[in-house]
Amino acid sequence: MRIDIITVLPELLESPFGASILKRAIEKGLVEVHMHNLRDYTDKSYNQVDDYQFGGGAGMVLMIEPIDKCIAALKAERDYDEIIYMTPDGETLNQKMANGLSLLKNVIILCGHYKGVDHRVREAYITKEISVGDYVLSGGELGAAIVCDAVIRLIPGVLNNETSALTDTFQDNLLAPPVYTRPSEYKGMKVPAILLSGNFKKIEEWREDEAQKRTERLRPDLME
Repeated sequence: MRIDIITVLPELLESPFGASILKRAIEKGLVEVHMHNLRDYTDKSYNQVDDYQFGGGAGMVLMIEPIDKCIAALKAERDYDEIIYMTPDGETLNQKMANGLSLLKNVIILCGHYKGVDHRVREAYITKEISVGDYVLSGGELGAAIVCDAVIRLIPGVLNNETSALTDTFQDNLLAPPVYTRPSEYKGMKVPAILLSGNFKKIEEWREDEAQKRTERLRPDLME
């Protein structure tokens, strides 16, 4: 899988892809992640990529021209399955969406900034708009990192134990059951005896039951 991220602040994305699971996925060659500085695609003085809104109003808007040039340059090299725009008014990211995106080959993610992008960009180039929640961030970079993390960990071979991703919270519209590790007793707090029994059939039944109970209590909306 290849992910191309268009941003005015590529330095914001250095850390998420420079450690842990995402770094290992890149090093294994299971995914390619490329940052494209939007300022490299403008002919304006001072590498300007934004301007004032027509009609007045607070906040600057990313211009259509540098975005068009960047997307055109990328599309000249390969076909893309999706061109995604990170925006608070997009479709909210969930596990089902992440599962679908993990099956794609080539994806562009455009990070908004300031007041967003010229709306003609969204009309002409964007195939999918994603939000990471009902709140506003300073730019789309952190949202893009969240999308990439949720998607890349699902690619076969990224996680050491591939079944781990399949049993994550939300994969079956249920929250994950409680998990425990050593010691089996700490300051009077004990691990449920069933987990120490060695009866894996009973343990699986317990986990399924706990997942149902936790979901009903904490996220009843998922049961609908």
